[in-house]
Amino acid sequence: MILWKVYAGFTIIQIILLMAGGMNLYESVCHALTTLPTGGFSVKNTSIAHYQSVYFDIVFIVFMLFAGINFTLHYQMLKGNTLAFWKDSECRFFIGAILVLTLIISADLYQTVFDSAEAAIRSAAFQVVSIVTTTGFATADYEKWPAMSQLIILICMFIGGCAGSTGGGMKCLRIMLCFKYCYKELFRLIHPRSVSRVKIGGQTVSEDVVRSVLGFLSLYMLLFVISTVLLAGTGVDFLTSIGAVASCIGNIGPGFGMVGPVENYALLPLMGKWLLIWCMLLGRLEIYTLIILLMPEFWRK
Repeated sequence: MILWKVYAGFTIIQIILLMAGGMNLYESVCHALTTLPTGGFSVKNTSIAHYQSVYFDIVFIVFMLFAGINFTLHYQMLKGNTLAFWKDSECRFFIGAILVLTLIISADLYQTVFDSAEAAIRSAAFQVVSIVTTTGFATADYEKWPAMSQLIILICMFIGGCAGSTGGGMKCLRIMLCFKYCYKELFRLIHPRSVSRVKIGGQTVSEDVVRSVLGFLSLYMLLFVISTVLLAGTGVDFLTSIGAVASCIGNIGPGFGMVGPVENYALLPLMGKWLLIWCMLLGRLEIYTLIILLMPEFWRK
């Protein structure tokens, strides 16, 4: 009930803020109801780009960030723990990754796509936050951006929000564990007699948990590769195949090529749509839940 109250409270606040900026009640409710659940559906064909408003961009960025952060941290903040976000290592990683990627893309866009530094930062921040949190709103056609920025947007599709958020993707906690495990293995190569442990937030993570996380990440990437090959086999081009599968398995929305931020999935072949439905289910059910159902061992008595 506490989490529901936090969720409902954020939704109501966003509706009020959107209406204060000039959006009507219907559009405010629709957009708020697809921001917190990171659904990203808009009543406008051009998404949030339709409004061309700095105010709306900032409101959406803030609430997409709220949606991508562990909801228990919001509760702790409301209870008076003002450092809850900073004390949580996953939240620091999440915010840090968004800041670094936004700065890199902003630098790449400045003087190439945008003449104004403010416009470059705002556009980069909105797209990075939208894709990392797997919301899927858009204010720009990132397919017209330089190659490096497009590649970073593709990487963002795999990161996802924090554990305990409404975001999809791999989740920041799993990526953190993977980085820490890789560092530990490199450290052991240099100091073979050392005893080191993977820690998150000062707590030691058991080998079983680490193994489970690495298994998940490996399976995630394997299914991504297989699905991309299968989609390409239906006649879809290379760029669209990669973008569509990455987007669907991460539950994002916009991808690349035929399914870019200003296009949709309508022109994909029927078998390709069925494959992407499967990818969306895989991503939303966290891979294991759906794959286990297909294993013969699950059905044996």
